Amino acid sequence: MDHLPLAAAAAAASAPAPAAGAQHGRVLDAYKKALATAASVAAYAVLARSMARELLPDELRAAARWGAAFVRARLGASEKERHTVVIRRQLDGGYSENQLFEAARAYLATKIDPRALRRLSLARSRCKEADGSSSWTTLLCLEPGDSTTDVFDGVEFRWTSMETGGGDDGKRGGKGGGDRGHRAPRESLELSFDAEHTDTALERYVPFVMATAEQLQRRERVLRIFMNEVRSWHGFNHHHPATFDTIAMEPDLKKSIVDDLDRFLKRKEYYRRIGKAWKRGYLLHGPPGTGKSSLVAAMANYLRFNLYDLDLSEVRVNAALQRLLISMPNKSILVIEDIDCCFDANPREAHKITTAALDQAEDFDFSSSDSDDAVGAPPRARRAGDLQQQKLTLSGLLNFIDGLWSTSGEERVIVFTTNYKERLDPALLRPGRMDMHVYMGYCGWEAFKTLAHNYFLVGDHPLFPEIRQLLAGVEVTPAEVSEMLLRSEDANAALRGLVEFLRERTRRRARQEAAIDDNQVVAEKGNAA
Repeated sequence: MDHLPLAAAAAAASAPAPAAGAQHGRVLDAYKKALATAASVAAYAVLARSMARELLPDELRAAARWGAAFVRARLGASEKERHTVVIRRQLDGGYSENQLFEAARAYLATKIDPRALRRLSLARSRCKEADGSSSWTTLLCLEPGDSTTDVFDGVEFRWTSMETGGGDDGKRGGKGGGDRGHRAPRESLELSFDAEHTDTALERYVPFVMATAEQLQRRERVLRIFMNEVRSWHGFNHHHPATFDTIAMEPDLKKSIVDDLDRFLKRKEYYRRIGKAWKRGYLLHGPPGTGKSSLVAAMANYLRFNLYDLDLSEVRVNAALQRLLISMPNKSILVIEDIDCCFDANPREAHKITTAALDQAEDFDFSSSDSDDAVGAPPRARRAGDLQQQKLTLSGLLNFIDGLWSTSGEERVIVFTTNYKERLDPALLRPGRMDMHVYMGYCGWEAFKTLAHNYFLVGDHPLFPEIRQLLAGVEVTPAEVSEMLLRSEDANAALRGLVEFLRERTRRRARQEAAIDDNQVVAEKGNAA
């Protein structure tokens, strides 16, 4: 080493050490192998998770999730605090049903996606009505251990079906003991959510679930119509097919009625806040055959409310009327058809004059007019007694609609129908009694298109322009148009018959107008002479 030339020594000093270059290469190879290993581990992890979902039981997967959460908590990466509400199917040791459980199950049936779950359960639920009738519905349910997620006002709620208990709890009873040691499985639903949303869950979400389930049950049940006999109601199943889609009305008028009904259903707290009974009154008026009864049926089908058709001719005294109206349940429609025929058509001032005149009748005793045994009274006295009974019944009806008795029920709709609105007592017409007045007029173009679609599923036809022109010049009711369309199942034949009918109605109207003009001319000549 001492005898090396200086140049060679300098070159040797400046060259890189062989050991350092080799070490750098080994580090790079190790890094590449680490990346490959990490990718392989990640791929195996994804594969293992997929296999676990398919092969492992729900209980083991739940235990794995609990273990992962425990590890994260120990490492300081804990999730948000969660709260769980348990809704058991049975209460009081299994002796009573939990209505919230049934409501939640009915609600979840609308949220379950059959394609997202491997196992599903079908259940039949029976809904009992206040009148003793019942109806059955089919529900799609979660199997024990399965879950589904629902989002309400931006908050995520998770529902899980659980089943606990079952099997033998010990030795069976001795002689005569039977299987008292065997306990049936207990079903429950668990509602879990972030702790910060507890108020939303209990004060808003759970009531929303109950209200939605109740609405679903109403839509599934069979509607009934009740008629009064003396002081009681007698009901029958009601299968009227009329809906707002099939009823022949102008679209704007139809939409206004639907919007009013929707607004009424949503305003429970509003009515309570302003101190008014939660009810709504409608007056349907117009010529006969314009669809007033069909509109009532459409309202019942839309709301899923039972109908109570009140015949006031069966009511003798106000006490009987009050008993009938109080016995009506909530969420019902009271119908009084042809209200102008139920009471004296004259206004109250005329009633006073008529009563004063009848007071002068010989042997007339007004105090006995409320009794039902005034058969032997003179005819004029019986007429006065009938008038007094009518006035009392009108007073009792008004008291129920907008008086102290109006708060005897909630969420009620009262519908009056009449062909002659001008004959009604003004006391019936004011807001609070008849809140919305609906005029059911003659058949127009839009109403005819609805009828043509109902009968023949057609939206256009070569005869439509002429029919539209004819309808604009004559007064014809939807009932008359329906009768013409019913005469043939062939659309062409039925529409041709309708055109001939409308032409004849147009000619008749022209003759009537001509006769009126001739009479006016004759009258003017007579006056001039």
